[in-house]
Amino acid sequence: MSVLLTFLVNTIFNLIVGLIVAKFLGPGEYGKFALAIAVMTFGQALAFEWIRQCAVRFYSERTRREAPRVRATLDAAFAIATLLFAPLALILAFFGPEFSLPRDLVALALLASIANGLFDYGAALVRARFNDGLYLRLIVTKNLLALVVTAGGAWATGSARIALLAGMSSLLGSLLIWRKGMADAGTGRGAADAHLARQYAAYALPIVAAIVLYQLIPLANRDLAARFFGFAETGRFALAFDLGQRAVQAIGSALDVLLFQIAVRAHESHGEDHGKAQVARNMAMVFAALSPACVGIWIVLPSVEALIVPEAFRGPFAHFLALMLPGLFCLALGQFAIGALFQISRKTWPMVVAALAAAIADPLFFLALPRGNDASSLAVAQSLSFAVGLVVLIGFAQANAPQWPRARDLALTVLGCACMAALNVPLRGFAPGLAPMLLKILLCGGFYILVVAWFDIAGLRGVFLEKAGPAREWISRKSGLFKLFPPL
Repeated sequence: MSVLLTFLVNTIFNLIVGLIVAKFLGPGEYGKFALAIAVMTFGQALAFEWIRQCAVRFYSERTRREAPRVRATLDAAFAIATLLFAPLALILAFFGPEFSLPRDLVALALLASIANGLFDYGAALVRARFNDGLYLRLIVTKNLLALVVTAGGAWATGSARIALLAGMSSLLGSLLIWRKGMADAGTGRGAADAHLARQYAAYALPIVAAIVLYQLIPLANRDLAARFFGFAETGRFALAFDLGQRAVQAIGSALDVLLFQIAVRAHESHGEDHGKAQVARNMAMVFAALSPACVGIWIVLPSVEALIVPEAFRGPFAHFLALMLPGLFCLALGQFAIGALFQISRKTWPMVVAALAAAIADPLFFLALPRGNDASSLAVAQSLSFAVGLVVLIGFAQANAPQWPRARDLALTVLGCACMAALNVPLRGFAPGLAPMLLKILLCGGFYILVVAWFDIAGLRGVFLEKAGPAREWISRKSGLFKLFPPL
């Protein structure tokens, strides 16, 4: 549960910092900043994501004690990747093809990829050890530094370049503060294993290729928005995507941290069949959590925009995010639910094919859709392309005869979300604000929780009761509350 709390804290801080930066930079400069962040994320995925994926899959507290060569190999791989990436990135930035961003900002964004990649790798190592306390300290420190340095830099200068530099410093600062707790014994250069590195690269290459292709879609769309509609429209488009993606991905990532490691343990301890069965249960849980989350975001979107979005972004923010939400749902479902089928079996190449299909579909949809005076066609094309990727991924999964979640759990989740949307209909006439938002959350979200509790969708009621521990026993003894929710 502490991991879920950490992800919640991280998401809240990211939203706060993002909104502050957007407010003080303004749509035009924020458009440059957002495009630079997309370049940074793309560079990180290209050069360093494979190392983070291998840390999640192969590093653990046991290997830390018994096989220090695993950590040594990962560290050496990161060092070599950095030495190769840094000069190539600078050459590409200053002498490569023309981009809508200024070349110096492209170079800065690519260098920021190293800092972001190092932080994500370090965080993955801590998560893989299930060291929840250190992970919480690492994330909170990073976010506090970002709140002071990144938001402060945007406020003081109004410069995308300064905000990007400040963001790098918050990442590196957190790693520096907690470096002792992250160190392992016996992980010097001599302990690295080249054969092991090749095995890891072979495992991660398809996963990384898929991530890179998916990162290419929002990167290309932001560049197209800048070329066709200007940096101010890019800023409005990017803020909607960034905040929506952070919210959806935070939920998916938090579940992935807990559920994928459980599936790995089941696969390693009890064999492939147990691993597949756990993945099926995981998929049902992810679907049961992501679906109401996306519907809930859509329900409270007008109030969220009125309460927290900077005035210069209002209107387009809610419009763009409403168009993007279906695509964000498809992207997260493929990444955190369907993708686990291929990761657990170490046959990850279908993920590349699905991502390639999405990357090809995006410009085709953009060309086919009518183009207006804003970036709406880009938002729709992006959602449709992510949906194409999900459909292709499900097709490959079905061809491999997987164990799917129970149809009952999926149907009840859809029914619960439909009821949430229906309950919102009479409330849509309310003026956006805090009270209407809380009312919608209480009514619509509370109804869905009751549905989950009553029907025990995806076994979530049992998971909650198990985690509740002594509190559950005390409540049951005093009130008999949980007897009201028998399984069907």
